[in-house]
Amino acid sequence: MSNDTYDLEALQNGSLANLGLTKFKLIPTPSLTVFPDEIFTFGPSLTYLDLSGTGLSSLPPNFTTSLPNLKILFLSNCAFTTFPDLSSHHTLEMVAFRHNSLTSIPENTLPPKLRWLILTDNRIPFLPSSISSCPNLEKCLLAGNNLSTLPPSLTQCQNLTLLRLSANNFSSLPKFLFTAFPKLAYLSFAGNPCSLSSRKAHKLPFGLLDIPYSSLAISRVLGRGASGIISQAEWKPSPDSDFTEDVAVKMFRGSLTSDGRPEDEMEAVLLAGSHESLIGVVGKVTGYSEGEREGVKGGIVMSLVPRGYEVLGLPPDLESCTRDRFTEGERGWEMGKAVEMLTGIAGAGAHLHGRRICHGDLYAHNILASKEDGHGLLGDFGAASVYGEEEDGVERVEVAAFGRLVGDVLGLVEEGGEGERERAMRRGLEELQRRCEDGDVEGRPDFDEVVEVLRGMLGWRGVMRIPEVPN
Repeated sequence: MSNDTYDLEALQNGSLANLGLTKFKLIPTPSLTVFPDEIFTFGPSLTYLDLSGTGLSSLPPNFTTSLPNLKILFLSNCAFTTFPDLSSHHTLEMVAFRHNSLTSIPENTLPPKLRWLILTDNRIPFLPSSISSCPNLEKCLLAGNNLSTLPPSLTQCQNLTLLRLSANNFSSLPKFLFTAFPKLAYLSFAGNPCSLSSRKAHKLPFGLLDIPYSSLAISRVLGRGASGIISQAEWKPSPDSDFTEDVAVKMFRGSLTSDGRPEDEMEAVLLAGSHESLIGVVGKVTGYSEGEREGVKGGIVMSLVPRGYEVLGLPPDLESCTRDRFTEGERGWEMGKAVEMLTGIAGAGAHLHGRRICHGDLYAHNILASKEDGHGLLGDFGAASVYGEEEDGVERVEVAAFGRLVGDVLGLVEEGGEGERERAMRRGLEELQRRCEDGDVEGRPDFDEVVEVLRGMLGWRGVMRIPEVPN
């Protein structure tokens, strides 16, 4: 139990009243159906409140006045059916109602300084037009609802950077998504009718194998995510052979994450095919027993990433919202190696969009990279979406994510001691970042052009070409 987590008895016996708590998280208590007034004793000091996993379905009228400096409110896995009126709360920046039973968000109930809104896994059919009163909205998680439209007033939220629409009822996406948001970079919409119909035109790449689960000897867990578990395994391709190959196996499980459904992720990975900067997929797991592995949606076998590759960054936290975080361990890249790595990742982007697949989460924390080899591998397709001709603007939305990545990688390259070639590369990358994040979305380059610009910086075919940067 963390220092900020308490049980209901500690709250009610008054022992916490004079501690000046800034953060309070209640141990999940499904029997709690009435908001505990003891929380109000924390008063102005409280900035973080988590009452998830309770039976609460409403907030008291004095909630705002009694907790005037609250910035973060978690009420996930509760019993709310209607979004409470938080419009008078002028400090709230993050609100989470994941996995409730919300069917309504009345007009003029959202807090005006809202930056991060989590409504994943509810039954919401409409967003209120008054969402336009939240100009700071940056991250909006709406997967797993009943949405089929978005209010045009959403375009007033010009800081919107990440939007999750997976597993809703969109027969088509609003056209304004591809032009009206100068900062939108991370978009997912798998599991909607528009994406399902687009998938019919896609075929699995030639060469993917059906791999019986019995041919895999699982040895150790490599990682756990919201959509499944990745393990190292020995694969025996032929029962009659002594040859085995070390591979990675991901078994997809669960129903819905903030990004979308595990089965949509698995299909996107398989449709993506092979590229030198994507983690290679060998085949699809067959022959496993649903009964023995309850909740499993399927599995894939991937190439094992070699030693020397490390995660390029850390995921955003509550403070950074949509920006990755970096430690000293991620720094120390040489400029030339950084450009090589970015060229490969841009190539992966071009490859995916050539197959009409949007990765949806093109972040440093989803890249495994080698400083020595100047090579990166893009993974984690949890937010990936298959799209059709009607969603042609998707690629230039994702190019903005690549621009942000370029800026992050520039921060990992030491400036001291750079020669003229490295300084020219830095200027070229800064100009490329500016173009990729251009607020005029339709004026951005596509990934093919991005690749050509980066190859030019490396002296592709022996010619050193650095883009001219306007003064």
